[in-house]
Amino acid sequence: MQKDIHPNYVTTEVRCTCGNTFTTRSTKAGGSIRSEVCSNCHPFYTGKQKILDTGGRVARFEARYAKKTADKK
Repeated sequence: MQKDIHPNYVTTEVRCTCGNTFTTRSTKAGGSIRSEVCSNCHPFYTGKQKILDTGGRVARFEARYAKKTADKK
């Protein structure tokens, strides 16, 4: 086996733009990682996620499908 081919695995502090910090382990040199989002501020985890039906796509599909099945009868 080859020796000293793997990077050092060190304790790293992760800082989010919302101000949240937590500690993990990483091979990134410097011991600090900056992140734009984390579980404290991401809409999926906070429950503030909005589901958008842009342009009523489902309603348009149902209307088109209903016309085609009515024509076949």
